[in-house]
Amino acid sequence: MIIAVTYQDGQVFQHFGHSEAFKLYQVEAGEIRSAVLVMHGDKAHSCYFSKDAFAKLTGDNKELLLIPGAVHTDLYDRTDVIPFDKLVDFFQKNLK
Repeated sequence: MIIAVTYQDGQVFQHFGHSEAFKLYQVEAGEIRSAVLVMHGDKAHSCYFSKDAFAKLTGDNKELLLIPGAVHTDLYDRTDVIPFDKLVDFFQKNLK
């Protein structure tokens, strides 16, 4: 699994919505080998962060999941908005 960690000024940064960069782990020879799921609310002011990060990924094992109508904080605890079925599908497919 790939882990994207917010990163700023050479350090791990504590707030996902206020960071302009991500540190990606599990990279081999400059490429991410494991499956990547990038999820963001399509109405979030920071949605472009995820779109930009996704555009930099290579390979066919990546997925961009934009949640219609969701803003930045909706994916924290709004269980009616979080697409649990999509998350389960992704993890069942890729965590073997």
